Amino acid sequence: MTTLYRARVLDTPEDPFAGGTLRSADDAGLLVDDAGTITARGDFAAVLREHPGSDVVDLRDGWLLPGLVDAHVHYPQVRVIGALGMPLLEWLDRCALPEEQRLADPSYAAAVAREFVDGLVAAGTTTALVFGSHFAPAVDCLFTEAARVGLRVTSGLVVSDRGLPEPLLSTPERAYDDAMALATRWHGTGHARYAATPRFSYSADDPVLDACAAVLEDVDGAWFTSHVNENPAEVAAVERLFADAEHYVDTYDKHGLLGARAVLAHNVHATDAELGVLAARATSVAHCPTSNSALGSGLFPLRRHLEHGVRVALGSDVGAGTGFSLLAEGLQAYLVQSLLGEAGDPLTATHLLHLATRAGALALGLGEVVGDLSVGREFDAVRVRPLLGSRLHLGLRHAATHEEVLARIFTLGGDADLAGVWVAGRRIA
Repeated sequence: MTTLYRARVLDTPEDPFAGGTLRSADDAGLLVDDAGTITARGDFAAVLREHPGSDVVDLRDGWLLPGLVDAHVHYPQVRVIGALGMPLLEWLDRCALPEEQRLADPSYAAAVAREFVDGLVAAGTTTALVFGSHFAPAVDCLFTEAARVGLRVTSGLVVSDRGLPEPLLSTPERAYDDAMALATRWHGTGHARYAATPRFSYSADDPVLDACAAVLEDVDGAWFTSHVNENPAEVAAVERLFADAEHYVDTYDKHGLLGARAVLAHNVHATDAELGVLAARATSVAHCPTSNSALGSGLFPLRRHLEHGVRVALGSDVGAGTGFSLLAEGLQAYLVQSLLGEAGDPLTATHLLHLATRAGALALGLGEVVGDLSVGREFDAVRVRPLLGSRLHLGLRHAATHEEVLARIFTLGGDADLAGVWVAGRRIA
């Protein structure tokens, strides 16, 4: 039995940074087959005439958006959200790393995994590139929970061999062996994919980066993710540690880690030379605006990335940010670009929706699968239906256009205003 969703729909199949516009409809029909794929889209009455036996689900008391795509989010940090007043390296030492050591206990890791996946779903996130744990059993917990709920997750074992507390360190041999075991169990099963994940060059010397490269070579279709150019002190430390590297990005590139299946987080302090390398490798960047703001890391140079041809998506980061909400990340991205003045890239609500959906899908190699609500895409969607009397409910009463509706969703919306989440046609919340 096919399902015909009747809804007010907002999505961005065409890139607004390249002239695309918001696609919107007040009474759309989306026909979804048993496999969870959208097989028809158009005016509801027209789609119903062509498919009269479909089971109709009426969602017009809210707005239907594509499922949100988080391009950088840390699973072990869900319990340290909200520690303010510290720069990156101090925050890692005092908050993140002590918490991450607790995931050595599989029962603790399983509880964190449940909280983490619940947080993503509550925020309307249906796809995520997840920074995993330093402990292989904890990564198993994450993949297990994501599979149980039905989320699309790309993740892997985080590896380091220096600069962190001893329990978080590994060897190149163990890093490779543990990663291969995890990839064998999870990569390509359901919605799961494996990502080779050195924490960052600050804590991963050349042999560990070589081990990550070996994983990429030996696991067909594996991904790569790490951090780059987040904080000036971190950048300076990496420069000292890799005296033979041309720049921070080169610490990854010289090991063959960059490519179209690579996403680097932050990149606040990128040089033009680094942006040139990222563009040449088709490597994407995850912009994490609330984290960058909370840690005082800096204002993200979106315009320079786009001018160099580097794809940018949104990441919540979580621990150093303000939570899982990509609506909040979109609003903060808008504010950051406004603060940059002439150096910024003025954003509209359409840009924010694109960054939180279609851009993320493209960055994660899923552009033919999810990211918008076009025919041929799988039905990953989130329903925005504000609570009566909420800020968003009151704000939407005065929205005269679809762009204004979308602007209010990003400015005033939160988890409580989301009333349905679907992945591949299956409702998960």
